[in-house]
Amino acid sequence: MRILRLGMSGTDVMEVQATLRKLGYYTGELDGIFGSRMLQSVTAFQRDFGLTPDGVLGPQTWQALQRFLLGYDTYTIRSGDTLYRISRIYGTTPALILAANPGIMADNLRVGQMITVPYGFPVVDTNIDYTYEIMERDIDGLKARYPFLEIGSAGQSSLGRTLYYIRIGNGPNQVFYNGAHHSLEWITTPVLMKFVEDFSLAYAQGMMIEGYNPAEIWEASSIYIVPMVNPDGVDLVLNGLSPNNPNYNLLIQWNNGSADFSTTWQANNNGVDLNHNYNAGWEESRQAAIAAGITGPGPTRYPGPYPESEPEVQSIVSFTRSHNFSLVLAYHSQGEVIYWNFQNLAPPEALTIGRALANVSGYTLSQAEGIASYAGYKDWFTLEYRRPGYTVEVGMGTNPLPISQFDKIYSDNLPLLLLAAIIQA
Repeated sequence: MRILRLGMSGTDVMEVQATLRKLGYYTGELDGIFGSRMLQSVTAFQRDFGLTPDGVLGPQTWQALQRFLLGYDTYTIRSGDTLYRISRIYGTTPALILAANPGIMADNLRVGQMITVPYGFPVVDTNIDYTYEIMERDIDGLKARYPFLEIGSAGQSSLGRTLYYIRIGNGPNQVFYNGAHHSLEWITTPVLMKFVEDFSLAYAQGMMIEGYNPAEIWEASSIYIVPMVNPDGVDLVLNGLSPNNPNYNLLIQWNNGSADFSTTWQANNNGVDLNHNYNAGWEESRQAAIAAGITGPGPTRYPGPYPESEPEVQSIVSFTRSHNFSLVLAYHSQGEVIYWNFQNLAPPEALTIGRALANVSGYTLSQAEGIASYAGYKDWFTLEYRRPGYTVEVGMGTNPLPISQFDKIYSDNLPLLLLAAIIQA
């Protein structure tokens, strides 16, 4: 964690602003700028938690904030405690405390027993620039709140970052959703992370979600989610180019001499467009890129030196082959369109399912054309398995889409994500 003080800016500042807002300390804009209003908020927080009120986020203040960033606390049972009393203190519910602590008995709490208590606010922030570091922390927080989630590694990025997967459910029907193949399209990651949180919340409390019974989905299907396929690229877009990056000089060269990656960069840290690196029409993709003047690493469309050259693509291919997915969704932005089929290899039910997904989301069902119609994950899955695969393009506008679009994007896609888990043509 950086030491943060007045005048600094960044995604970490924005995350703190969002957390202090949830706690009632901060009322300003979530702009990632450590201004006077944030200084007042930090100072007030420090006073309330017995810290030196210097307005600087140093190690002690970060430590005090940690449980709020994660969304849960560790509580030691005292004489006279009940789950109802504890839930009132934390603004949560007894059902969520029970979900976070498998095996405890509500009527048999032991003095001195340590339990995990979720706070009454959500873990996943959907109003900030969503970095890999924030995602990692949210995964930790969600796992503590909902230990029934399975968390694991699907592989690694070019710079060695873990490509996390999250599994919801334990049913025989396996489906796979992934996001952020393209780094400018990072907004797809909080969409998938929020879906994990909302589904888990409903499941833990025995509540319906969008008319679906999550317990029934849990028993019928296993939903595997890799929220961020391209963490190195997302880091370039949101946090900028680090002087420690092993490709520092090359990346500037590949980015047409610019060190600003915030509005141009779709590729991974090797300058390869991951959604053109799959072995499905890869040679056609290469030829189309050459025709467009793309012959080497760069911000977008370069398919790599050969199919599956990139660790991220190798990881997703291996992860797919190690499962038995009946359907996959690859999340991208933008256009409010769902692409299906690849070279007429999709099975007949793929069209029927695609129409249903388009109907519940309000998106248009279409088939990709030109340079965008080759070497993507959906293309490879369709070619390899002849099963339904879809590229879902969320939102409208120019990438990167502003986080202000999140609520509409999520509202459109929540019913799609639920239906895709159980639909049978």
